[in-house]
Amino acid sequence: MELTMTAPIAFTENAINEIKRLMAAPGFNTTEYLRVGVKGGGCSGMTYVLGFDKKEENDEQFEFEGLSFIMNKAHGIYLMGMEVDWQDGLNARGFVFNNPNASKTCGCGTSFAV
Repeated sequence: MELTMTAPIAFTENAINEIKRLMAAPGFNTTEYLRVGVKGGGCSGMTYVLGFDKKEENDEQFEFEGLSFIMNKAHGIYLMGMEVDWQDGLNARGFVFNNPNASKTCGCGTSFAV
C-alpha cells in the first residue's frame, strides 16, 4: 500500500514557472532537488530557504502540480499552509512567502517569527 502525503505548502503558477525556468537553464545540476525550509537568522528570527540541494536523511519529498520538492520533516510546523509566489514587477522581483504561521515578518519579507 502506498501512502500519499499532501504537500504542506503551495506554489502559485508564477512561482512554478520561474522554478521550472531555473531548472531548464544550461548547467543545472539535475541531481539536486528543490529545497524549501527555514533556518535561524534574519531580523525576525527565522529565514526562509528556497534553493536546490541534495536530499538528506530527514527530508520528505512532496509534489505540487508537477513540481517536486524536498523539506526537512521538522520544518513543517513553521511552513504548513504557506504559499510561495514569484513577483516580476517594477517595484518587486523575486520569490514571496505568504506564511499564515508567521506572527511577524521583516520589511524584506525573507525572515519571520512564529
